[in-house]
Amino acid sequence: MKTVKVIIFFLLIAGFANGQTQTAGEKKYTLDNCITTFSMDKIKKTDAGFQFWFIDKNFLDGRTLKMSAVAPHKATHAPHVHPEDEIFYILQGTAEVYLAGQWKKVEANTSFYCPSNVEHGIRNPGDTELRYLVIKKYGPDTK
Repeated sequence: MKTVKVIIFFLLIAGFANGQTQTAGEKKYTLDNCITTFSMDKIKKTDAGFQFWFIDKNFLDGRTLKMSAVAPHKATHAPHVHPEDEIFYILQGTAEVYLAGQWKKVEANTSFYCPSNVEHGIRNPGDTELRYLVIKKYGPDTK
């Protein structure tokens, strides 16, 4: 779990804090509301496993950090397309990632970039749980 904390820390420093300043009338960022610790009590169950939002789209300006867990031989959803790009980081397990018509098997400590408007997907072909992080910025009209 120490590796996960280090990865999240560096991801936050590298991209999420970029350009964030506090001004009067805006949300106040404090140590208490800037730290999120994983808790099974706060997961959102899915058909394939669960999701946990470390940073949801309402905290910043649509930028998010989510962890997904996928049961063996399942996928959260079929390959799909959307206007936002995404970055996946495989924490544990084996994943098959899909981009523009091709599948590739990858292991933990692998990143996967999905450009905007390109069909992509991820699934668990293995016999153990797959866990990965998703970094994404939602547009202002995304629900």
